[in-house]
Amino acid sequence: MQASPSSRRVGPVLNKSQQRRSELIAVGRRLFARTSYDALSIDDIAYHAGVAKGLIYYYFANKRGYYIAVVQDAVDELIMNAERDPELPPRERLLRTLDSYLLFAQGHEAAYRTVVSGGVGFDAEVLAIRDRVRGQLVATIAEGAYGRSDLSPTARAALAGWLSYCEGVTLDWLHHQDLDRDFVRTLLVAMLLRTLRTIEEFDPGFPAPRPAD
Repeated sequence: MQASPSSRRVGPVLNKSQQRRSELIAVGRRLFARTSYDALSIDDIAYHAGVAKGLIYYYFANKRGYYIAVVQDAVDELIMNAERDPELPPRERLLRTLDSYLLFAQGHEAAYRTVVSGGVGFDAEVLAIRDRVRGQLVATIAEGAYGRSDLSPTARAALAGWLSYCEGVTLDWLHHQDLDRDFVRTLLVAMLLRTLRTIEEFDPGFPAPRPAD
């Protein structure tokens, strides 16, 4: 069986208990990639994991706790990929960040929809995850555009608005599947460049990167 992206990360050596928990999360990432929360029971998860369902309750208390851990793990990978290679030129780093974002949405559609929508109903934990990933992505874009993440209120609001646009385009793309991913990325970049120029117009302290940057 092919290892999940999560299991291929380089990190600290895990003890046996941490390793088992990580393995269960990897199973959940595969299962929830295309399957909604309500469509899977603890019995289903235990069957696919090859364990007694009591083991899942031991590590995660209940199905919701398990699902939150799976979503959190997937989001951590998204943030890690978005923040890598800080030494790249700003435009190339931006393209790689958006590639990572779209690949995550495409490969973890159910988790992506959960994070963007805030979960089933009002879920404070999922909303907290969503706010964290939005904040990290805005900071990553700001670092690439300005070499800094401390933004003025105008720049912060405009980039947050662009990210909402990004989420809307990505959800439409996932639903219709009639656009190439590279085209979607190009569309998001074009709108971001317009957003950066608008920020400069209203707040000259945050000049838009020039083509030569």
